[in-house]
Amino acid sequence: MSRLQVGVLLPAMLAAASLFAQEAPKQPAPPTATPTTTPTAPSANRVAPATPAAPANAQPPGGNRAFGVFPNYRTADWSQRGTVLSNRQKLSIAARDSFDYPTVLLAAAVAGIGQWSNSNPSFGQGAKGYGHRWITSYADQAIGNMLTEGVYPVLLNEDPRYFRRGTGSTWRRLGYAVTRVVITQRDGGGSRFNGSEWLGSATTVGIANAYYPDSRTLGGNASRLFTLVGIDAASMVVKEFWPDIQRKLRR
Repeated sequence: MSRLQVGVLLPAMLAAASLFAQEAPKQPAPPTATPTTTPTAPSANRVAPATPAAPANAQPPGGNRAFGVFPNYRTADWSQRGTVLSNRQKLSIAARDSFDYPTVLLAAAVAGIGQWSNSNPSFGQGAKGYGHRWITSYADQAIGNMLTEGVYPVLLNEDPRYFRRGTGSTWRRLGYAVTRVVITQRDGGGSRFNGSEWLGSATTVGIANAYYPDSRTLGGNASRLFTLVGIDAASMVVKEFWPDIQRKLRR
């Protein structure tokens, strides 16, 4: 993906969400002692509350797609922090982001930009060159989504969701959104380095060497890695502000 493509795509992005946290189920109280025995301390035999599970099939506020184009399935409301996705839910989010039909249309647009700028010259021009660019562009998106939102979050016990703040100053929210490619939430709460984002993107770049013969260099790989992470950072900004934009459009 060329710098020109990034320069066109990144400014085109801004997005949304809201899922509501479930309360942790209360554990049953321990059996009461018989009248003739001295009761033990209240907390001695209690079981720690279970971590609440994330609700299944919840609809992100603002719809499943920002601007009708950008998939919005991984966005969650701030109140959802601390809930846990099952491995199946993580893979489901990744699959919906990867195989939603606007993703194919977006890949077609990126291919058109690549055709115009003649990125990856070995692909050639004409219908064959455009088709080659379309397929490889879609492969970048689908493979990247599956790895960063599904496979690696399962392996590393990380939460792939973007938890939208929704409040605070514009700059504070913008800074929070952009840094989510560096910081993520562990399953059940707590922050850590976003290994899924960087390992997933790096693996995607490595796989892409099989179909990008013009950029199999250290510099080319580094450029593609930071392009993928940059696009993900821009998509977080979309997810943060899309509900606000949508409300203004409806007025």
